[in-house]
Parts: sequence; C-alpha cells; structure tokens
Amino acid sequence: MGSAGVSETRATGSERDAGAEKEAAAARPGTVPAQAGAESGPADREAGAGPPPVPLLEPREGVPSVVTDAAGLDRVVAAFAAGSGPVAVDAERASGYRYGQRAYLVQMRRAGAGTALIDPIACPDLSALDAALAGTEMVLHAANQDLPCLAEVGLVPRRLFDTELAGRLLGYPRVGLGSMVENVLGFVLEKGHSAADWSTRPLPEDWLRYAALDVELLVELRDSLQAELESTGKLDWALEEFTAILATPPKPPRADPWRRTSGIHRIRNRRALATVREVWEARDRIARERDLSPGRVLQDAAIIELAQKSPKTPAELQALGTMRGRGARRHQSAWLRAVARARDLPERRLPEANVPGDGPPPAHRWADRDPEAAKRLTAARAVVAALADEHSMPSENLVQPDTVRRLAWTPPDEPSVSAVAAALRDLGARSWQVGLIAQPIAKAFLRLECKGDL
Repeated sequence: MGSAGVSETRATGSERDAGAEKEAAAARPGTVPAQAGAESGPADREAGAGPPPVPLLEPREGVPSVVTDAAGLDRVVAAFAAGSGPVAVDAERASGYRYGQRAYLVQMRRAGAGTALIDPIACPDLSALDAALAGTEMVLHAANQDLPCLAEVGLVPRRLFDTELAGRLLGYPRVGLGSMVENVLGFVLEKGHSAADWSTRPLPEDWLRYAALDVELLVELRDSLQAELESTGKLDWALEEFTAILATPPKPPRADPWRRTSGIHRIRNRRALATVREVWEARDRIARERDLSPGRVLQDAAIIELAQKSPKTPAELQALGTMRGRGARRHQSAWLRAVARARDLPERRLPEANVPGDGPPPAHRWADRDPEAAKRLTAARAVVAALADEHSMPSENLVQPDTVRRLAWTPPDEPSVSAVAAALRDLGARSWQVGLIAQPIAKAFLRLECKGDL
C-alpha cells in the first residue's frame, strides 16, 4: 500500500497506537518516554510538571509515498473506508507564496488504514473519499483554517472534533498543535516547515515526514482532550461549538478589501485613497494571473508610498524607497497606470474617507456618544471576564467580544434574563454560552438601572 500513500498500522486503536509509540520512543537513544500527569491541569503541564517530552522523529510506519494518480487514490479510499474510528485530517497551503488559500497537500490518518499523503493538485477531486467517510468524525486542529481549502477538493466533514478549540475551552495557555501534543501526550513535534512553500514539486522527504507527523497523534490527542472535556463538564459545550463550526456558511467576499492595506491609516485624503484602491486592484489582478501571493508582487508599504508620492514618471517611481524589489520594478508600468487613473478620477468617483460599519462604533468613543452604553459595556465585560476566569478559558471563547459590544450598545427594552438571553441568541451566541452569561449580564444591567447610572 506504500505506493498509494497508505501504510498499514500495527495497532487497532488510538490508545494502543500511543502506547506503541511510547515503547518505540523509549528504545531510541537519548530519549525518555513522557507521560502527562492524569491529575495535572493545563497550567501544570505548561509549567513542566512530569517527565521531559520525547521527540517524535518518524511516523510509525515510515513516510508514505504521495498519492498522485487515480489508482493510488482508489486504494486510499478503500483503505480508509475499511478503517475504524475517527480520521485525523490536515492540509498544507502555500500562504505567502501563492495566490489564494488552496491546499497543496492533504494528510489523513485512521486506525487500520495508516497515513495517507495526497497531492490535491494531481488529485483535485476527493469526493469519493468524502463519500466513503461521510459518517465518520474528522479530527482537525484549528479547523477554520483548513475547512475552506478541504471543501474546494470535495472533503467536507459532517462530524468534527477541533483539538485547538478543545484546548481553548480547557484553558490551555498555548494551543498550537506542537504545544498541545507536548503538554497532553508528552511528545515533541518538529515544526520547522510550517511556513514552507508547499506548492513545491516534488516535495522534499523531510517536508513529507513533517506533514505525516502532523496527523500521527492527532486522534490520540482528540481522545485525551475528550476525556478532559468530559471530566470538567465541558464536553457538551465543545460539541455545540464543533457543530456551529460546520454549520457556519462561508464568509462572503469582503467589501472594499483594499481598505485593509497595511498602513492605510496614514492616508489622509480621498485622492490618495483612490490611488491605494487602483494600485491594490492592479496588484491583485497580476497576483491572480501569476498565481503569486500579492505581497510577493508588491508590498503594502509600496502601495502606501505610491499613494503618498503619486509618481508620474518611471524615474520618480524608481526613486521611491519601497520600489527597489524585483517584483515592484517588473510591473512598474502597471503601477504608473494605476496612479494615473486615480489622479484623473472625477471627485464624485473618489472613495469615501470613512465607510460606516454595520455595528457599534469603536468602544473608545462610547463615553462621548452614549455614556449609558459605555457603562453597560464595562459591566458586561466585567461579568464575562469573571466567568471566563471561573471556567478557565479565554473570554473570547466564552462569548465573542463583538456580541458583548452589540448587546451593550443595543440592549433589550427590559433587562430581564429572558430578554437578554433572546438578544444573545439573536447575536449568534450558543446555548451553553447563553446559559452561563445571560443571567449575570441581566443582573448587571438591572443594577445599573437601580443605581440610577442609566
């Protein structure tokens, strides 16, 4: 099965797999197997309680060959359909190198099937694999990062376990995959290729080893975290969060994406804003055509300087400090045309300096614009911070900060528990979140009214 990218596992379950790896690690020169303390909490493990972690150097069955054809993919489908238990899934992109966020490698592992490394450029349709695993839980780390690119190749989980989000709900101070594997399972993952250009072909052997190791212990991590979630009474919260991730529709295209150009706050007039827009759109067009990350075509700093200086000739453009890179010089005529277009625009077609958002104004302006709302926001934030501390999780995982701002800015007419709960649900809060925060926030708002502060 090696040519198909699937290696046969020597254990039948995640606990046995983990035990086998521990035994193998113990036999390696210079390594000592580590065992996370069953009664230690996330902070204790982060502090280094227990034996030192063991470097995880090789996948259990070696580095599988990359699947690059239909026959190999058929073997993967058959192997994973015959496997058992959850499926670990990861994807590698080429952020910073290529345009967009497509996957350039998909890694999967399942008990009874081993590990598969699939080239989604050579095999762009994984719908047969998706169908074979339709009822299977898929385990991802930071699922929101990989779900869009997996959907592009036809892999769409119906059941999800997100190990990063589980770590957040459990209060782990660091929730990167390497930190979680180390602190929960006692192994060290090598993370040297996380920012590599995964569009490279052929992929180097050490990159493939790194990719395979990313799914090597993901199911074991999931099992340990589920046990912690259950013992702390947070499993239902996590399951509701995982369901919400899968139910969330893709984000619509951002309006005026050029307004997110780094440094745009330094642009003070509408004509210069028009230059930012024209150059940004020219860069985006070139980046898309050449399949390059926009930043490799032209840095944001160069866009801002073009808007500030508005060069008219190649000499003026080349004199700018940000235009000395090869990519910037290569397309200098495109930048000059974009600057000229902005310069020639009639006043009525210039972009507005400020575009009103669909939510409350920035919180630092509330004291002047609506002092009562500012007091509600302070009270609600205090409630959320106290509850988050009580339940050992970040405040933003207890409830989104934007939800708190919107509730404080436009509260229900009466600060009853039911009214606050309904408002929170309308703002997208999950049932477990509403159950925790609706009553204390309602009481905080009511106290403000009774004290005459509102």
